[in-house]
Amino acid sequence: MSKLSIHDWFSKKKQERAKLNEKEVIERPNIPDNLWIKCSSCKSAIYAKDLKENLKVCPKCDHHFRLTAFERIEQLTDPGSFREIGINLKATDFLNFKDSKSYASRIEESMLKSSGHEAMIVGECLIDGIAASLGVMDFSFMGGSMGSVVGEKFTRMVENSIDHKIPAIAVTASGGARMQEGIMSLMQMAKTSAAVGRLREKGIPYIVILTDPTTGGTTASFAMLGEIHVAEPQALIGFAGPRVIEQTIRQKLPAGFQRAEFLLEHGMVDVISHRKDLKKTLSQILRFFKD
Repeated sequence: MSKLSIHDWFSKKKQERAKLNEKEVIERPNIPDNLWIKCSSCKSAIYAKDLKENLKVCPKCDHHFRLTAFERIEQLTDPGSFREIGINLKATDFLNFKDSKSYASRIEESMLKSSGHEAMIVGECLIDGIAASLGVMDFSFMGGSMGSVVGEKFTRMVENSIDHKIPAIAVTASGGARMQEGIMSLMQMAKTSAAVGRLREKGIPYIVILTDPTTGGTTASFAMLGEIHVAEPQALIGFAGPRVIEQTIRQKLPAGFQRAEFLLEHGMVDVISHRKDLKKTLSQILRFFKD
């Protein structure tokens, strides 16, 4: 395990990634402490420092703001214990894809916006002293879309669990498969599902934490294959979005459809955990499998 503190580790990664592109600075998910933030749920103004201290949960309505992968790692893992795997993996522009911008440009911008190389960061860590492999998706990187690198990183995370006989944990936040990679992106659904199958064959636990949003090909593959599914409150979880479904079936969907609470009621989610309790919940699950 790394001997760096989590803060030193983050600083080191940001310095490495700052060298990737010295173009104009794009808005980042790290919010300065002296700003006011408007809650997208209750519309209240929240002092950014207060929001940060409350784990990015609105103190007035309990709305869970989205986290970066680094923030999630800091909250869930023991200080200084996270060791990243596959840090040098980078997306390939298989199709020379271009819409209003080239795919390469979008990757560069996402690296600056999210301070990450890709839409998933994986590694090995300790959670209340229990060793585990951890993969965390980052919605701020191209909507958490699953491309070939995400599939490869997830698979390496699983292989690390198999090699060391430790549980695997995935934290999902994704808009689905990455269209800029075409069929190479869609193939990751099969690749990640097969990796989970190998975990099952070895009898190694696989736990999924579903956060807002978890949709598309990610939901249709590794996000819904866990032994235990934990969700944050009000997380949107589904394949197609509710508006697409309503337009297709020409019917009004039930209130709260595709939200975590609806899925819990219908047996698709095992437990809903508030963010402040998430590490404790995860620790209890890991100890259950360990015992």
